[in-house]
Amino acid sequence: MPRVITYAEAINEALRAEMRRDPEVFLFGENVSSSWRPATKGLKELFGRERVRDAPITETAFIGAGVGAAVVGMKPVVELMLVDFGLVAMDQILNQMAKTTYMTGGTVNVPMVLRAIYGAGKGNAATHSESLYGVYAHMPGMKVAVPSNPYDAKGLLITAIRDPNPVVFFEHRLLGRMEGDVPEESYTVPFGVANLVREGADVTVVAVGKMVQEASKAADTLKGEVSVEVIDPRTLVPLDEEAVLRSVQKTGRLVAVDEDYERCGFTSEVAAVVAEKGFHSLKAPVARVANPNIPIPFNRNLERHVLPDADKIVRAIKSVVK
Repeated sequence: MPRVITYAEAINEALRAEMRRDPEVFLFGENVSSSWRPATKGLKELFGRERVRDAPITETAFIGAGVGAAVVGMKPVVELMLVDFGLVAMDQILNQMAKTTYMTGGTVNVPMVLRAIYGAGKGNAATHSESLYGVYAHMPGMKVAVPSNPYDAKGLLITAIRDPNPVVFFEHRLLGRMEGDVPEESYTVPFGVANLVREGADVTVVAVGKMVQEASKAADTLKGEVSVEVIDPRTLVPLDEEAVLRSVQKTGRLVAVDEDYERCGFTSEVAAVVAEKGFHSLKAPVARVANPNIPIPFNRNLERHVLPDADKIVRAIKSVVK
């Protein structure tokens, strides 16, 4: 039966369940054994330091170690304290983790999950606030999951851990305390199947991660004026293109929203898919709401100015519904 828990607790439950189910699953990363980390709290006491290992502050080394462990048959769940820090380990992630299976002709799998905390909103400045899922979605060989709620966080993480391929799993830093109904038992949420969060008739809003909540707020603001359909892709790779195209065929309008940078970001991919495969359904140009192409400011007022939010989504919807 569902009960209400937080997003972080849902992550914790998924890790606990899979570590109990499969002794090859282990957790590795900075401060993963610390009691102040709700997503991993208590796991060290349950499974011991052999399976819940704190890593030094050297992402190149511990992500590379995760790849090596996966190659020899383990199932590491490696945590990046912030996705920004993964930039120093791009060779390990984008070359070794992503390409090993292809380059070995499918003879070597990399069943590894890279959990990455992402997102802005706390005034942590340009190198501690990015989203960057577009970088990982761009590179072939990896799956990319971005859960927007506790139910999906648990189900998608279990799916990720059981997948024989590498998965980058994004967790927004401001969603940790979000509450939702989550079954106590283990369950999976399939990759490549979008969630129709809200049905509507006038405009389709495709939103990612925390932006799903902002899109829903925008839909509430426009209730009675514009009928807004909200779609959460759940996974960027694989992407449920059919769900997006079906919705745009119905509404004739598209607003794509995410917290990554606008240029070459995920909103660009959504816009391109609809332009190539659903152009004749469009009644208006596609609108995008994303971070402008500047580093995220430290100043809280400037940060709020650049971040996507419900008000910006409302303006974008109004621009395509005239």
